[in-house]
Amino acid sequence: MPTEILMPALSPTMEEGTLAKWLVKEGDTVSAGDLLAEIETDKATMEFEAVDEGTIGKIVVSEGTENVKVNSPIAILLEEGESADDIDAEPGAPAKPAAAPAKSDSDERPTDDTPAVVASAPPAPKTPDGERIFASPLARRIAADKGLDLGQIRGSGPRGRIIKADVEEAAQGERPAKATRDAAPASGDSAPAQAPAGLGTDAVLKMYEGREFEEIKLDGMRRTIAARLTEAKQTIPHFYLRRDIRLDPLLKFRSELNKQLEPRDVKLSVNDFIIKACALALQSVPTANAVWAGDRVLQLKPSDVAVAVAIEGGLFTPVLKDAEAKSLSALSAEMKDLAARARDRKLAPHEYQGGSFAVSNLGMFGIDNFDAVINPPHGAILAVGAGVKKPVVGADGELTSATVMSVTLSVDHRVIDGALGAELLQHIVDNLENPMLMLA
Repeated sequence: MPTEILMPALSPTMEEGTLAKWLVKEGDTVSAGDLLAEIETDKATMEFEAVDEGTIGKIVVSEGTENVKVNSPIAILLEEGESADDIDAEPGAPAKPAAAPAKSDSDERPTDDTPAVVASAPPAPKTPDGERIFASPLARRIAADKGLDLGQIRGSGPRGRIIKADVEEAAQGERPAKATRDAAPASGDSAPAQAPAGLGTDAVLKMYEGREFEEIKLDGMRRTIAARLTEAKQTIPHFYLRRDIRLDPLLKFRSELNKQLEPRDVKLSVNDFIIKACALALQSVPTANAVWAGDRVLQLKPSDVAVAVAIEGGLFTPVLKDAEAKSLSALSAEMKDLAARARDRKLAPHEYQGGSFAVSNLGMFGIDNFDAVINPPHGAILAVGAGVKKPVVGADGELTSATVMSVTLSVDHRVIDGALGAELLQHIVDNLENPMLMLA
């Protein structure tokens, strides 16, 4: 069945564009990654690549056409064995979609060991109900070679079309089946490492031709971070709540505790108190101790708090489970152990997956305040800045100074509403400004 090539969305706000120039003509054979056209947006002219292989059967939109709507057909792609006669074989029947928002660095670009022209693909499969399963020819061939059922693979291509990357990830057990397509991925670094959409490699390299640079290949961690944070910012409706916290009582209390704990070789950090404060706040506001699970919310009973740990080339978020029930010294020891093994990349998956809430502390780097990106499926993350001496107005109206720490709570609005988030943050503030409460 002929496939529609659709006008791509080359930016998040693009609704229409100008088809400036075709780089192929009717009858040309194309492979995934081949340049098809140059498209003008309101900001730039960009190249558009093929995501499937086949033959250009018909060009629907001619060069120079303006105001072409995103996702409207611009050409028809024929699969192997099809001809131009197949385009109008079923009058009024739309062709299946092929290309949507451009991924310049296509998932189906041939590699050194993947030739662009291979054996013919098996026929398009169908569901038990007789509905056609849309998959690219290359994806069908790979699925047939690996003995995979395309009906159990979730497509990430335009309108759910199954492409090469989907089949390869399914073969490795990385892509969820259709039955769980709406389920949230597990926390940590186990999500599929799909490259986020945007300018592709060739386009960026061309942009910097003649400029001196060093090319750094992405490792698995950096790919995963890119994919997960892109997913988070594109799919999670973030909102932000900010508070200043007076730290002087906590700093005094910490100093006294550390003197008493010195014989046990225990030294509590401010971050240990922050973790404990968040864990207890989640118990005080149990409806905020929740995660997004696709078509439902899971409300957790224990306070499992993840803490961002920077390592060379990326970060881990080890999870302190049952943090509300552990003493400050126990949390401190566990956090030191997890952080050390995270930096050596020796954490087991169960140690950095899960949790409902996260803490990211950049105060030790001198950052006053920042907004953190939620780590799905968590409901919220607390961004912690540095404690800084500032002038403040005292209880009696007098001007004095205090050590003030700025925090920002990033919240998933699907899980936690504004008032509930404010209540959670208030409990965190109360715990830190009155640290004795955490020992009661």
